[in-house]
Amino acid sequence: MQSTAFATPPVIAPRRCAPAATSCRALYDTLSQPDAPAGADAQAYLVGQLARAASHPCDLPDTAAGLNDWIAPRSAAIGTQYQQYLASRRDGAPRRFFTSKSHALYFLRCVAPTKLVDGAWLYGALQRWQENDFRPLVKTYVEELGDGLPDKNHVVLYQRLLDNHGCAEWDDLGGAHFTQGALQLALAHAGESFLPEMIGYNLGYEQLPLHLLITAYELNELGIDPYYFTLHITVDNGSTGHARDAVDALQRIAARAADPAEFYRRVREGYKLNELGENTNSVIASFDLEQELVRILAAKAVVGQNMHSDYCRVAGKTINAWLADPEQIPGLLRAFESTGWIKRGAAPQESRFWSLLQGDHAEMFGVFSSYEQQVLADWIATPAQAGGPATDAPRVASFRARQRALAPARSAPPKAHGARALIRYPYAGHAGEHEAENDQLRRLEQAVALAPSTSAAMKLLVAHMAPSRHHTATGLMATRMFVRLLG
Repeated sequence: MQSTAFATPPVIAPRRCAPAATSCRALYDTLSQPDAPAGADAQAYLVGQLARAASHPCDLPDTAAGLNDWIAPRSAAIGTQYQQYLASRRDGAPRRFFTSKSHALYFLRCVAPTKLVDGAWLYGALQRWQENDFRPLVKTYVEELGDGLPDKNHVVLYQRLLDNHGCAEWDDLGGAHFTQGALQLALAHAGESFLPEMIGYNLGYEQLPLHLLITAYELNELGIDPYYFTLHITVDNGSTGHARDAVDALQRIAARAADPAEFYRRVREGYKLNELGENTNSVIASFDLEQELVRILAAKAVVGQNMHSDYCRVAGKTINAWLADPEQIPGLLRAFESTGWIKRGAAPQESRFWSLLQGDHAEMFGVFSSYEQQVLADWIATPAQAGGPATDAPRVASFRARQRALAPARSAPPKAHGARALIRYPYAGHAGEHEAENDQLRRLEQAVALAPSTSAAMKLLVAHMAPSRHHTATGLMATRMFVRLLG
């Protein structure tokens, strides 16, 4: 194999016109668009994020050769810790991560910006599909895409999970929630200039973490399908999975570099990018049941503050007056309690307010999504601390109260907007959309068949396998065709 020298990334100053968190969101939205222009913005973002990550510690060995001895004990340690977790649960310990179902759904919603671009950082590797040393990275990306099968495509699976639980509205999340997603998209668009950093990021991201095992276990316990997470447990294994492929690709490609030591130094810098922004543990720790309920009600107040008649009063004040100022929402909750509209610590059905949302004559049917209803149900079922405000209440309701909580009600599917509008199920929609989609599939099939060479066909397919497209019907078909041509 011919030796390849990899260029040092261009020195581009990060944009100073906005704080880092805002830049994360803006870049995320831009790079989520089909045919998004790559180049300066993505490269500048990576330069800035690498500078931020530089001070973080790195547990990688000093040389690439040491990775073989690094990966096995790391995986063994994770397995031991997980068995200790399971033993503690058998001995009666509570869930480590999720205090309630709404806590788990809050987590799913908060990590959506990252999960909905899953695998994006490796997109640039497709351009090297003819180079055998890049095959492990190409394999990993294609498997993130489910080999073109809708029921295996990671983005399709996660969007389906969000939709099934009414968690698809995440556009109001803070900028730090977009850091990892923006990093992955930036590497997708500028990965050729940051090849060592991309390989280092991939090495870190594909290692099986303890939190993934615990998350899958506790989601299942709460009646939430954990398949998206269990799929990652199997494909990321350190023996034959993505974790092993990440090491193999790194060692093979680094050996080709003009300066392997400098290449590996940059790999270590890219590895540390995994530490930036919100992560599983920080998102889980940030959950506060009442604060989340207040956020939901404040968002509803924007639309509902003038929709109630003067007959709708609580504690002598109209609902419209309560909703006029988001700062009054905690007071409204106290008023619901003091007037008996809500009975804390009891099953939600025992509260008069809950009957407005569920039942044969529910005046507010459909106002709250299934996720929002779950937050409300868990808050009601959590008893307020005797003698103190409800904000001091313990987060976990009694087992019986949680079991009595109603299943989420039917609600209208949320409208797609923002970056989320780009995530579309394959083969969904009315007859006209089906026909338009079928036309796109036929055109792609014909274009590939008429391509003058395999390289030309692969270039066409790679364009449809971009992070913004691979989960659409044409993207899925392009992935299947790519797999067949790759052999």
